[in-house]
Amino acid sequence: MDIILEVFDTFLFDRLYALLLPADSIDFSPNLNGNAATKTFSSMREAPTAYHPASQFLRLQPSPFAYMSAWSRNDLLRQALSLYLMTWLFGFVVYFVFASLSYIFIFDHATFTHPKYLKNQIRLEIRQTLIALPIIAIFTVPCFLGEVRGYAKLYDSPSEAPFSLYNYLQFPFFIMFTDFFIYWIHRGLHHPLVYKSLHKPHHKWIMPTPYASHAFHPLDGFAQSIPYHVFPFIFPLQKFAYVGLFTFINIWTIMIHDGEYVANSSIINGAACHTMHHLYFRFNYGQFTTLWDRLGGSYRQPNEELFNRQSKMSKVEWERQCKEVEKVQAEVEGDDDRNYGEEMSRSKKKVL
Repeated sequence: MDIILEVFDTFLFDRLYALLLPADSIDFSPNLNGNAATKTFSSMREAPTAYHPASQFLRLQPSPFAYMSAWSRNDLLRQALSLYLMTWLFGFVVYFVFASLSYIFIFDHATFTHPKYLKNQIRLEIRQTLIALPIIAIFTVPCFLGEVRGYAKLYDSPSEAPFSLYNYLQFPFFIMFTDFFIYWIHRGLHHPLVYKSLHKPHHKWIMPTPYASHAFHPLDGFAQSIPYHVFPFIFPLQKFAYVGLFTFINIWTIMIHDGEYVANSSIINGAACHTMHHLYFRFNYGQFTTLWDRLGGSYRQPNEELFNRQSKMSKVEWERQCKEVEKVQAEVEGDDDRNYGEEMSRSKKKVL
């Protein structure tokens, strides 16, 4: 994340910290002896003799504001605060931009009339996300801080990879590594000892919208992100690849909640597989693939009806879903405290 931090420093944080925590002020007026004032630009904060960019592929020359704050760019507390604000802002922007695009162009709005769609659900999903994101950012900062301060195995030039082919293999390797550990973390969050306190807030959405993608309990959301942060401390990862993968992860999380069942794949854990998880609780814990669900005995193939719009949105299919959902939900959670509201007040759309 040092590349992203350098971008934020250059265009936002240098100026902000210079304003909020300025170094000694500059005084260019001559003194009575006719000499220049003793407080000069260099005496405020000595500029580095050489600028060392975070990446050889992106050079952003620091502005004078970089040397006008009592907090230098390398200050531990400044980096921690900057990373916190950056993580919170990044999560907020990616969530709202891509969830909104998915909601407008992909999500099937007929879902509003599903019997298990909650009253004011989108508002509740967004509210839960706005609560979770700033708290998740607190737990994420130490991971990013370790990366920025050089403790991770992030590399810049492709020539620094362990071997040339690794520059390509790092992508499937990252996906498989994180998919394996997220499977077990996610499955663990369904254990009765922690499910109701940590993971149930995300399962409140039986028929999720794209805005449910980040609507977690904060500890739940961070727990499922741990493999992403651990990977670069164990294995080499190119810096720009890491930024790209981190962005992809957030977009993928939105995609598997969009309710558009395009991928009827036995390998990819797409929206259809994840919908089965939200409906029936005990299946399809994987993030990207169905491999670990198959090996762990928790895979459930999506119903064929989901891939045909007429059957997917039919009352017959919904009634069948509801009967099974209510049975499983009672076994897992006990009493249902969700507020479904009146079906006709949620939408004027006609159900097939």
